[in-house]
Amino acid sequence: MTNQPVIIKSNKYGLIVILDPGLELETLKKEVAEKFRSSAKFFGEVQMAICFQGRKLSLEEEMELVDTISANCQIQVVSVVDENEDTEALMKREMEKQQTQTDLMNLKDGRFYKGTLRSGQVMESETSIIILGDVNPGARVISKGNIVILGALKGNVYVGAAGNESAFVAALSMDPMQIRIGDVIARCSDKASVKKKKKAEDTPKIAFVEDGNIYIEPITKEILNDINL
Repeated sequence: MTNQPVIIKSNKYGLIVILDPGLELETLKKEVAEKFRSSAKFFGEVQMAICFQGRKLSLEEEMELVDTISANCQIQVVSVVDENEDTEALMKREMEKQQTQTDLMNLKDGRFYKGTLRSGQVMESETSIIILGDVNPGARVISKGNIVILGALKGNVYVGAAGNESAFVAALSMDPMQIRIGDVIARCSDKASVKKKKKAEDTPKIAFVEDGNIYIEPITKEILNDINL
């Protein structure tokens, strides 16, 4: 260890903060505060992953140091990764995950989202969504407007989330776990009988409510006219 109590090293995806193992935590927090305060202009306003090295820290101590960093510069710490031979790769993965979540949360009006939604991911929007990609099993999309998926729908969708049963879901490949339109819900087993009646299984389809039931039909000009888009 050098005579510096706190050393900051950076890579493409985050910061490695090397801590003096011999200092009391409160003294160390003051040193961390000073180090990041003096470097604040250099780093600017960014999101970064952090890895603490040099001493063993409890989760509570890590959080205290993260709070200290946030209070003394404009860095937003999105993740604390464990010390590892492949620390940079871990940081890269955490930053990519954070970027995906940020993209999802930014959908506050009718916009495009490009990418695949994987299991566990949730996308919410105040108005209609167009997704250029697939919605995988375990993923969920919620919209107060309509949802158009230029890909495969295999997860859960909820349109007309404010109770609007005139909303619709359209997808190039329609095989959802569950569809909810307003207060009407259809699950896999509910739509099985509808699908058996259709010969063009690979055609783009649209789901809509009629007479209190959800229907899934191939997209045609007549269907679009009937549901008053």
